[in-house]
Amino acid sequence: MPLGKLSRLLSDKKSRFSTVFANHSLNKAAIFLSHKQQNGLRTQFTITSNFKAFGVILRQLILMLAVIFSPTALSYTAPISAQIFEQDSISVTTSLVAKKAPVETIWNTIETLGKNHSVYFHAWGGDPQINIYIQWLAKRVKNSHNIDLHHVKLTDTSEAVSRVLAEKSANNHQQGQVDLVWINGENFASMAQYQLLARGWVAQLPNFSLTNPSENEAMTRDFGLPTQGMEAPWGQASLSFYYTPSPNTHDLNYAQNSYQDSISKAPKNINQLLTWAEQNPGRFTYPKPPDFLSLSFLKYALIALNQQQKEQVKSGLYQAPTPQSQAALLPTLWAYLDKLHPHLWHQGQYFVASGTALQRLVGDGEINLGFTFSAAQIPASVARYNLPENTRSFVMKDGSLSNIHFVAIPYNAANSDSAKVVANFMLSVEAQAKKQQAEIWGDSTVIDVSKLPVQQQLLFSTNQPHPSALPINSKIIALSEPHPSWSKLINREWLKRYGAQ
Repeated sequence: MPLGKLSRLLSDKKSRFSTVFANHSLNKAAIFLSHKQQNGLRTQFTITSNFKAFGVILRQLILMLAVIFSPTALSYTAPISAQIFEQDSISVTTSLVAKKAPVETIWNTIETLGKNHSVYFHAWGGDPQINIYIQWLAKRVKNSHNIDLHHVKLTDTSEAVSRVLAEKSANNHQQGQVDLVWINGENFASMAQYQLLARGWVAQLPNFSLTNPSENEAMTRDFGLPTQGMEAPWGQASLSFYYTPSPNTHDLNYAQNSYQDSISKAPKNINQLLTWAEQNPGRFTYPKPPDFLSLSFLKYALIALNQQQKEQVKSGLYQAPTPQSQAALLPTLWAYLDKLHPHLWHQGQYFVASGTALQRLVGDGEINLGFTFSAAQIPASVARYNLPENTRSFVMKDGSLSNIHFVAIPYNAANSDSAKVVANFMLSVEAQAKKQQAEIWGDSTVIDVSKLPVQQQLLFSTNQPHPSALPINSKIIALSEPHPSWSKLINREWLKRYGAQ
């Protein structure tokens, strides 16, 4: 559009713009103060809240100006809609996308708005190694964007789901306490079902393209469900086991024994596990549902025990369970557990609460066999003397339950732009390469490393691993996660049958 015509257009709309913006500013301030008085969730209402209310208004004004004066936006003759002012920052950013503003313009705007705020990252806090990595993330985003990243440690991700749902029920649609959440599977399905997540924001992240999503469908599906831009991939992991031989069955001078010798007595598939438990009573157990690791073990068993079923029957695992699929698939699991439980630690009458407690039993010598979704946790625990030196990691030959974990932004996050900046850094080459290092976390990257320049590919090369670490050449047969609703079903039915202390 010629600048003269643009000038006349803006002049014609000046009165309308002034009225709309003035009314919008007053409405936004009133809504903000109302929410603050009703909730008082994040901080006590003080005079500083007035400045935050002004910040919300200013944020949307900046976004509106980005729409008007973006080089691409100048080619549009449609009048500026007052509806823009009725949207939160996520929706207004979506308006930028709708107007086909350059991706760089959109991201620069998000980065500008995201600086100098706090992000409350609700994430599982049960692994010290992961917690230390999140502390490193916090330092990096503080240095680069002056964002204060607070790790809200969760015992179970469902705690964050419940919080956001409660806020929605209380009509707190703008000042939610959860800015970013570590999530996947059933919890994602629940939040998506109740419309608790912001949509369409992931494509705005420049680093999302590093995952090569057009050729890697896993980056846009969570337990088989389309993410619809509600989740940014963060890492991927597989269920791995670790074994500590008893002193009377193995030479403790582990350094002089080969890896295969070290785990020669460990079970290598789901049926061998039952035989091993019968021969070594009380030396294995698993956590009690609904613990994430517990359900992961039960889903692995369910899939592995049904491998010989017809494809049509097995496909039921990747759809919502029906009476027919339950009848065809679950009996093998319950029959297996009925045989296994009498040979477990405490004869299956008592189950630990978490993977951390399970590892403690191995470390204390009460049991010999454990499992984890964080393979790097094992060498780190050996280094901290929480596990014996002769501990060895391995994967089952009949498959390892594998999934991708994500981060998401609730629909009512108070600082959604800041959360996007954090999520984008989580996907950076620097952050992903550091996270993959075994001594840091050992979480596999979601970046398509083959698409990176050679210099950056070298950042993902692995040093000589600790003897207790999962060998680099381990052949992992990935078992896809079942449909999320199977987790809820397994948990409910397990408690009916085996409900224990």
